[in-house]
Amino acid sequence: MLDIAGELSGWLAEGRRFAVATVVSVGGSAPRGPGAALAVDADGTAIGSVSGGCVEGAVYDLCVRALQDGTAVVERFGYSDEDAFAVGLTCGGVIDVLVAPAGGDPAVRAAVEAAANGGTAALVRVVRGPAGLLGRSLAVRADGTWEGGLGGATELDRTAAAEARALLDAGRTGTVEVAEDGSHCPGGLTLLVESSVPPPG
Repeated sequence: MLDIAGELSGWLAEGRRFAVATVVSVGGSAPRGPGAALAVDADGTAIGSVSGGCVEGAVYDLCVRALQDGTAVVERFGYSDEDAFAVGLTCGGVIDVLVAPAGGDPAVRAAVEAAANGGTAALVRVVRGPAGLLGRSLAVRADGTWEGGLGGATELDRTAAAEARALLDAGRTGTVEVAEDGSHCPGGLTLLVESSVPPPG
């Protein structure tokens, strides 16, 4: 999502409602990597791309639905040998996409504004786990402080912030697995960490 922070910052300043679809993971050959995003506002205006055109129509519809019902979903798109005309990636890869309403989320606002202004920030979102936590977000600053929350224990937010800080320090976007209680036991939650680091001066 932070790849379109400049445009989203303008939408936030205007008070627009919007949903964002973000590539969570990629398998095989895919046009865009994790963090690539498509946003759709309440008027139907779209910015960004998750696949360079292959599945944009279906993802656009998911964003419209997320705006209507206020829920987050993760959808998988891939090539289908059984039905060559099914919505999928012509390149033969597979992508998982998180679609969630985002316009009123304080963590999204903090991360987007930092990225749009050339600052250092990470946006952490739950991309696998209990339905009630899916799409929950946390914005992590360069000093390790954060805004927002993942909806679980304080220890979960603390662990997520530490994991985000490590990826932020490396200038990387990727996923990490943690337990719902914030311990490092994998299997409970998968978090997508998007890093925005200004280019070296």
